[in-house]
Amino acid sequence: MTAQDESARSTLGATRRHLSPQLALVHGMNGSGAIEARGEGARVRLSDGRSALDFGSYAVTLLGQRHPAVVAAVRRELDTLPVSTRVLANRTTAGLAEALTAWADPGRLTKVWLGLNGCDAVEAALKLARLATGRTRVVAVEGAYHGKSLGALATTWNARYRRSLEPLLGGVTHIPAQVSALPGAFAGDGEDADDGVAAVLVEPVQGEGGVRPLEPGFLRALADAAHAHGAFLIADEIQTGLRRCGPRLVSTDLGVRPDAVLLGKALGGGVQPLSAVVATPELYEPLSADPFVHTTTFSGHPLGAAAGLAALTSVEELAPRGAELSELFAAGLTGLAGRHPSLIREVRGQGLLWGVEFATPAAAGEVLMELGRNGLVVSPCLGRPEVLRLLPPLIATDEEAKEALAILDTVCAAVPDEFRPQDRS
Repeated sequence: MTAQDESARSTLGATRRHLSPQLALVHGMNGSGAIEARGEGARVRLSDGRSALDFGSYAVTLLGQRHPAVVAAVRRELDTLPVSTRVLANRTTAGLAEALTAWADPGRLTKVWLGLNGCDAVEAALKLARLATGRTRVVAVEGAYHGKSLGALATTWNARYRRSLEPLLGGVTHIPAQVSALPGAFAGDGEDADDGVAAVLVEPVQGEGGVRPLEPGFLRALADAAHAHGAFLIADEIQTGLRRCGPRLVSTDLGVRPDAVLLGKALGGGVQPLSAVVATPELYEPLSADPFVHTTTFSGHPLGAAAGLAALTSVEELAPRGAELSELFAAGLTGLAGRHPSLIREVRGQGLLWGVEFATPAAAGEVLMELGRNGLVVSPCLGRPEVLRLLPPLIATDEEAKEALAILDTVCAAVPDEFRPQDRS
């Protein structure tokens, strides 16, 4: 047994004993017994010497693995101020807040709260909405995924993660993504302040929900209804923002004027955990009045702020490349679906967020496992197990994009007949 084999076996053993036996099993199957060892650009190197294209990582690696500008920024900060005292201001954190307000929706979204992950941002935004309005109700959309902390979980649609923990945060109503559902969502609003809607929380494109873009007309009507009833509109762009879907923010690009946008995942450049609430002064008022009404120890820590500043700059520099890659994947995945009609039901997405819906969850699982063995990492959808997500990085070359599409094509062609329903026509 080589040293690499022994390292992988030891790592998987520790995962099994101390994290989760099921997690160790999944990791072992996905890596064919190998573990991830080093990230390089659009690839992750494995312990057995193989490499795999990283077109997954749950949307974190938009700039690829170890983007040099982000790594350099974090290294500089590490040598200067790796952690904040929390009782003094520092230039890097304040600089990121200023950059985010100039980047997101200049002149309107002028306030920032910083966290470490998407759940942090969701929890902070919900708390602000309830404090600012004095109301308690929240409207979310069927199919939504907003995280698994107890407050965020109440707004997440999937019963798999909810049912054993209920009752959760009360007063959450999930509605279909249909304009006709809007009057009922606000029924009773205004009769009693305690029963009124404080916030409407929505993903412009549902990522974990199967890469499901919501209709622009519905999003605009939802925003109008929220504002007409005195509620705040919160756009969850944790997965869709930062040009993952093309524009800086899908919501503002569609003309929806959210009272806050939530950012995360790629915001730390694939190097540091980082999230943000970028909000209007009205929504942010409780924190303006009392900055200690919602705090976390590592909110706005300098290393994350340095990564975020470098990530914002790098994403803008690579925006034209994202448009080129989007066209390549749109054409490639459409062709893929045409070649495998009995296996693939639909391809949908935009920018660098694409979903491939397979005939069954079992078929998607078979493809997911074989993709890993053949050198392509993608992400499943927690709310729609029949859908696999391709999340290519902005730094991918045409050759790497074509390689990923070729691997997917080869794997789909080799799927056993037992996973292929008879021709639905």
